Amino acid sequence: MKFCNQCGAGVAKRVPEGDNRPRHVCTECGTIHYLNPRIIAGCLPVYGDKVLLCRRAIEPRLGYWTLPAGFMENGESTEHAARRETLEETCAEVEIHSLYTLTSIVHVNQVQLIYLASLPRPEYAPSEESLEVCLFAEDEIPWDELAFETIRQVLRLYFEDRKRQQFPLRHIEIDSNAFHSARVHD
Repeated sequence: MKFCNQCGAGVAKRVPEGDNRPRHVCTECGTIHYLNPRIIAGCLPVYGDKVLLCRRAIEPRLGYWTLPAGFMENGESTEHAARRETLEETCAEVEIHSLYTLTSIVHVNQVQLIYLASLPRPEYAPSEESLEVCLFAEDEIPWDELAFETIRQVLRLYFEDRKRQQFPLRHIEIDSNAFHSARVHD
């Protein structure tokens, strides 16, 4: 990449503040150009009967609650990305068990993969990316303060499946902010 697609100025490859990887950064307007796959990987960390959520310290949806997840980097597996994002956002080490939801978010060209994971110890903390991190029982989830509809859907499915103690892989397709289908694959 040689030029900024926002203003047309030149770009330089450098590590932006708060980041740990070289990025193409516009020398004029400061736009950071992320050349990542449009795959989002994350975890649904469980400790006992509670799930771990983090309150976002970054846009989009700053101040809202979510599961720890983020863009996959080149050179890593989806499981590694989910584990890394969880560590970055919650300072928590998790044990990944299985892929739980695969969501195609068609209107923004993204695929979200959420893994079921356990939190071996209730050790977690906020990070640069999180204002707050907390374990929530089902009746404590801040449903009206969730950052993304995809996260709301994953949590609803999880609590339904937990009653049956069966956690099949869920395929979900979202187009124009509407859930079209939720196909279950055992």
